[in-house]
Amino acid sequence: MDLVWGRYSVLIYAVVLTFGILLASILHPSLAIFSTPFALASLVGFYDFFQRKRPVLANFPLIGRFRFLLESIRPELRQYFWESDKDELPYSRNQRSMVYQRSKEILAARPFGSDENHYMDDFTWLNHSISPSHIPDDDFRITVGVGTKSYDISVLNISGTSFGSLSPNAIQSLSAGAKLGGFAHNTGEGALSKYHEQGGGDTIWQISTGYFGCRTEDGKFDPKSFVSKATLPQIKMIEIKLSQGAKPGHGGMLLGPKVTPEIAETRGVEAYVDVISPHNHSSFGTPNELLQFADKLRNLSGGKPVGIKLCIGHPWEFVAIVKAMVETGIELDFITVDGSEGGTGAAPVEFTDHLGSPLRDAVVFVDNALRGAGLRDRVKVAASGKVVSGYDIVRICALGADWCNMARPFMFSLGCIQARDCSSGRCPTGVATMDEKRYRAINIESRAERVRNFQKNTRFAVKELLEASGLMHPQELNRRHIVRRLSESQIKLADQIYPKVDDGALIRGETVEDPRLASYWHRVSGSSFMPMN
Repeated sequence: MDLVWGRYSVLIYAVVLTFGILLASILHPSLAIFSTPFALASLVGFYDFFQRKRPVLANFPLIGRFRFLLESIRPELRQYFWESDKDELPYSRNQRSMVYQRSKEILAARPFGSDENHYMDDFTWLNHSISPSHIPDDDFRITVGVGTKSYDISVLNISGTSFGSLSPNAIQSLSAGAKLGGFAHNTGEGALSKYHEQGGGDTIWQISTGYFGCRTEDGKFDPKSFVSKATLPQIKMIEIKLSQGAKPGHGGMLLGPKVTPEIAETRGVEAYVDVISPHNHSSFGTPNELLQFADKLRNLSGGKPVGIKLCIGHPWEFVAIVKAMVETGIELDFITVDGSEGGTGAAPVEFTDHLGSPLRDAVVFVDNALRGAGLRDRVKVAASGKVVSGYDIVRICALGADWCNMARPFMFSLGCIQARDCSSGRCPTGVATMDEKRYRAINIESRAERVRNFQKNTRFAVKELLEASGLMHPQELNRRHIVRRLSESQIKLADQIYPKVDDGALIRGETVEDPRLASYWHRVSGSSFMPMN
């Protein structure tokens, strides 16, 4: 019975049907053609039985192939049929639906009440006022830098999205959407491409360890090529990338077959040769040298704001950067804090899941360090890392950020369906691929409108939340506005949970609550990223 009805049953039936039809065709020759599919199935079954690469197929000829088929479409089956509306993998159906609705100018309302468990540990909310405010304009701006080249940045902008990781049509749609909405688009480390320029949106040029777009043949920083791009009116700010939340301490890699002549020209590298981003910058090795490099970029660009992007790791390294700003008087214009929950096309699993500080904890630490050093009013803080809703923006601004950047939600607005196939080149929506047959499906004009709509409607949600709290601008938010349930019997303000640091306390030599600052401030200097014993 095991032989007939068990593991080999499908193979046996295929063989029996093949010979049965062939015997019948002796009397009726026209039937012979019907044996073809069963004969092919028999051949496949015998191949499965005798091969030794996959034990499942050897023990379950033909039947075992259904296992691999179902496994290959498991993510799609789970995402579309079995996951709940709140399962974040990494974004929930509710979050994706909200982005799609706001992108299409559809009311993103929640009927019949919340599906959140308001009594669950770690649930957070925003305190409201019995005297709501009225905000006439929701185009919230934060001034970055000083002088004529300072930039008034929006409270919500597009995070780093590199040409090559994203398709030409996706990049141009994002930049064009930023132009329509009056907000900024970060180039990512893939350099300023012609598609960013064609889109015409305000642009933040990210300079990473590979110095793509401003590099010499041996991979060093090239001031001449930097000036040619940094002085373009479209470039509003320069961002030096130290690390990325999804893979901190890990250089980017673009394999040779993907380095098309177009990408090679944009990045300043050789076509069809592997592009490996170094782990470290060759232009500096100490906090002081980092600040000198930032100041050099500021001068070369004509005074445009220059900042850094990093995921917080060893606390003493960031404290050393802050200490160097105090010691040298050279200040960064902004710091972009990338949380470990940030996304990327591909990264080692261990890096994605267990390396780097999550966004909210990192923003609190950065805000505390800048406040303690008396720099917070001049050095602005941006935040990126799984921020998607108006409430996410309000919460992270209350913890210490000035504005937020998003990448994946803006990809949703382009049509991304979270297939999680970004690194294969087979993106089903044409967003994360360089295959022209796939990205041709992205209509730049209509997708730019959706990018603009999502930013506009999310910004409006921020406005309504601020009005409910009696505030007029995101910069009025502080940690006393956010409440968090720690357990069934304990509720605290974020201000009571996170350590506080008074403005200038570190300069005055006062005791501070944040143990990382208390431990390392007197042990670091601008001459090294390492603390003194």
